[in-house]
Amino acid sequence: MSNTYQIYLISDSTGETLDRVFLAIKAQFKNIEYDVKSYFFTRTENQVSKIMEEAKKNDSAIILYTIVDTSLAKFLANKGDEKKIPCFSVLGNLIMNFSKLLNQKASHVPSGQHALNEEYYERIEAIQFTMAHDDGNLVEDIDKADLILLGVSRTSKTPTAIYLANKGYKTLINEQSIPESLKTNPKLSCVVGLTTEPQRLVDIRKNRMNALKEKENTNYTNISKIEKEISDAKKTFIKYKWPTIDVTRKSVEETAASIIKIYEINKNNG
Repeated sequence: MSNTYQIYLISDSTGETLDRVFLAIKAQFKNIEYDVKSYFFTRTENQVSKIMEEAKKNDSAIILYTIVDTSLAKFLANKGDEKKIPCFSVLGNLIMNFSKLLNQKASHVPSGQHALNEEYYERIEAIQFTMAHDDGNLVEDIDKADLILLGVSRTSKTPTAIYLANKGYKTLINEQSIPESLKTNPKLSCVVGLTTEPQRLVDIRKNRMNALKEKENTNYTNISKIEKEISDAKKTFIKYKWPTIDVTRKSVEETAASIIKIYEINKNNG
């Protein structure tokens, strides 16, 4: 068998779910090479047949699929058996089990999670709010924010805020002076402080400056200055009793998950 596995991702929608599932699987197995081919909006037997013919040419082919149409999913599974290609349904059994548990038939409509409903428009509104309030802009809207992220420069506030906005959370970002309204009422919104290890911040800021071809602002990457910045920020978080997350070894997704947990606790205790 080839040292490189040929992974075929087949979805009847955008493939977002499949991408995330494969990334989670891939992270569990080190030193394995993958060649990934993605086939999204696959909704006919003809499309499936063509993909299976191509996959058959590879001895190391593996197929992962999310197809909610039961007849098409069965067609794909049968083709896999026929051609001796390992095929794994990512959602099939889960949907079937939920259908039994809830005593309700699933709609089996592709892209159902992308419906233009109220939840969708709330997510769009959250994204627009977050983009408009990046870097502390429009702080007078602070009471409209679900979340406020504080932290020194380059602690992943913006990418984390955008990720949260895509989940429907209106997020305001600030790394400069804290608004008086928040000092007066620290619980005005759910505030989370982001911090990181000084040396890690030095490396990130140096990369940032190199990318911008900037060499003048030496204070920005000075370890002593950074240590003081982080120390002062931590003191502020403690003063106002704001929860803090160390993002040094966290991905944006992991940081966001921790923030959402804090938000839910605050909401329940509010």
